[in-house]
Amino acid sequence: MTPTRTALQLMDIVKDPHSRTPSLVFEYVENTDFKVLYPTLTDLDIRYYIYQLLKALHYCHSMGIMHRDVKPHNVMIDHSRRQLRLIDWGLAEFYFPEREFNVRVASRYFKGPELLVDYQLYDYSLDMWSLGCMLAAIIFRKEPFFFGHDNYDQLVKIAKVLGTAELHAYLDKYGLELDPQQEALLGTHSRKPWTRFINQDNQHLASPEVIDFIDKLLRYDHQDRITSKDALNHPYFDPVRGMSGGGPA
Repeated sequence: MTPTRTALQLMDIVKDPHSRTPSLVFEYVENTDFKVLYPTLTDLDIRYYIYQLLKALHYCHSMGIMHRDVKPHNVMIDHSRRQLRLIDWGLAEFYFPEREFNVRVASRYFKGPELLVDYQLYDYSLDMWSLGCMLAAIIFRKEPFFFGHDNYDQLVKIAKVLGTAELHAYLDKYGLELDPQQEALLGTHSRKPWTRFINQDNQHLASPEVIDFIDKLLRYDHQDRITSKDALNHPYFDPVRGMSGGGPA
């Protein structure tokens, strides 16, 4: 076990002697509920924990694995030990180029546009969208950032921020069409600048670096999103890159 490990460790596998049901035993993390913890985090804390989460994503992506359910509920943080673990790999899948994957993955508020328009040739960049949703919610203090009531409404909420013209350009690029119900609900919306979401309550967190990073994550076109490898080198993380996985050096 290394101090930089950020994916949850499997400790053992046991089987009930009567039912023969197997159980996986994982390491224990003294997690604090994200709705309690996130509002208390400093700018440096956020950079640190997102960097740790990126290390977990980069590791699984480098091993050919998409997590497909990145969300606060699956990110355990023991703040007293400055320890982060990415958990719940039940929807994870090996990526193979040109393979079609099930779009019924990820939780609604963190679903990438590709899932919402039934594009099955998605890849690791799905996790980067989900990370972007998490980070935008933390920085702008708007949880969840895209608050759709169902999958159709989720796309509407995204379009109200990223714009409908940009959505149609994405659909055209990949030869996709919205179903009639989606089209009817969508309406017409112009792209909003990220600065629109900055206010007195969050301005101490909304640095130019994080705004740029969010912009590189939350893009319709999955091919345009920053990769986990490149994200680790983003200037937003310059203040924390020298810190160890277990806490500040």
